[in-house]
Amino acid sequence: MAKKEVLITKEGLVDLEKELEFLKTVKRKEIAGKIKAALSFGDLSENSEYDEAKNEQAMVESRIATVESMLQNVKIIDENELSTEIIKVGSKVTVKDDKYNETASYKIVGSSETNPSVGKISDESPLGMGLVGHRVGDKVNIEAPGGIINYEVIKISK
Repeated sequence: MAKKEVLITKEGLVDLEKELEFLKTVKRKEIAGKIKAALSFGDLSENSEYDEAKNEQAMVESRIATVESMLQNVKIIDENELSTEIIKVGSKVTVKDDKYNETASYKIVGSSETNPSVGKISDESPLGMGLVGHRVGDKVNIEAPGGIINYEVIKISK
């Protein structure tokens, strides 16, 4: 089975590499220290500190494996190849909500970079999927949990 290509900006790649380095160096040592301390408490059958440290270790190792796998399948989005004519992954887009007449700006990113609190939405989210391929002036209907939201594409930039 072919692995899924991970679309990512250069900025997102740097962040992912920093996260991996932090997990492998700082976090692993921190957890090893917690396990060592918990072992010094004796009986492991009733040692909640040991159980917590081992669970944390499993989560960190899982994240390391995930990030390493993502890095093996990265496709960097070349922002120089982006068009201001059509929305693609990497595009910055401003839309207007027809119902409330409010505008919002988003950057369409790969799922590994998603951070809605700073306006980065995934190309796999309902809004991201709905916007990709559209142009300025297009009306886009997005099916959201609260019903259909109608947007107009106001601006596309790099």
